[in-house]
Amino acid sequence: MKFSNWLGLAVLIAVLILLWSLKEILIQLFAGIVLAMAVCTLVDQLRTKIKMPRTLALVICLSGLLLILGVFLAIVVPPFTEEFQQLLMQLPTAARKLWELSIGSIDQMSDIVYGDNPSGIWDKRLLPSEFNPIPDGTTLASGLSDGIKRLLGFASNIGNGFLQILFIMAVTLMISFQPNSYREVAILLFPSFYRRRAGYILDKCGDALTSWMIGVLISSLCVAVLAGIGLSLLGVKLVIANALLAGILNVIPNLGPAISTIFPVSVALLDAPWKALAVVGLYVIIQNLESYLITPSVMHRQVKLLPGLTLTAQFIFTVIFGPLGLLLALPLAVVIQVFVKEILIKDLLNTLRKERLSP
Repeated sequence: MKFSNWLGLAVLIAVLILLWSLKEILIQLFAGIVLAMAVCTLVDQLRTKIKMPRTLALVICLSGLLLILGVFLAIVVPPFTEEFQQLLMQLPTAARKLWELSIGSIDQMSDIVYGDNPSGIWDKRLLPSEFNPIPDGTTLASGLSDGIKRLLGFASNIGNGFLQILFIMAVTLMISFQPNSYREVAILLFPSFYRRRAGYILDKCGDALTSWMIGVLISSLCVAVLAGIGLSLLGVKLVIANALLAGILNVIPNLGPAISTIFPVSVALLDAPWKALAVVGLYVIIQNLESYLITPSVMHRQVKLLPGLTLTAQFIFTVIFGPLGLLLALPLAVVIQVFVKEILIKDLLNTLRKERLSP
């Protein structure tokens, strides 16, 4: 290899190391871009219906979003917070009841297979050995020290999270005010012969993200409404909290719906075991309706992603970026698929194939 090739390879490795060290900032920047795309979509929709300057349309959209957020915080959040606290308090009781039902079922099966056994034998075998519930002074001091450290770490995490939210909001606002300027800056990063093609690819990424956001919003609203109606008909308590959790967690494919099932099943289990089974059946029906009816009807223009690729993207981006990577796994996968299809396949692989086949 020539010296220039070695130099280019060294520069590429240095750039990759730099990007890896800035991965947290990059994922926050991408979150700001996604939110800015949502705001710009609202602005463009408003300007197509009413002719007005873009700045005025942006102010109207931001004011409307703030108004909706304020109404949501004033009307929905207080009962949701109260019900969610009750939900968290009932989870240990529900877990204990589930444990007792499981042990009872195991005892009954053991009686059928092995004959009569002493009552509670499986409970004693499966539960951990007894421990001294009264801690000594060393244990108490150690526990107090660990508690203070955890409290300080929790406060630090809250501060970091607040700063991250401020950064994402700032990026969203800056891009929303001048989207074309930032688009031109992004295009200038490509070589001059490729800039027109780069603009087309960025537009395709924007269309895919817009389609995804609209589809996810409609899908989550439908899931929340269906969950609320179904839980009300089954007589399950804390309907508002469980319905909102179902809608919010629906943003996370595969894992979100499974996690949202835990809370209503726990509440229903305290009333009757059949209710818990009915809730599981209800959520299975809702997710099938969402997967095969709602999502295809509202996301027909979205870039198609295979379920295996979606799950792989969730795992990889969660490992790399943490919880925010899990939340943004699907839009990241959508953008990466557009880049792979347009750049890697069409511009590189197909071009090389044509060159080899040409006489």
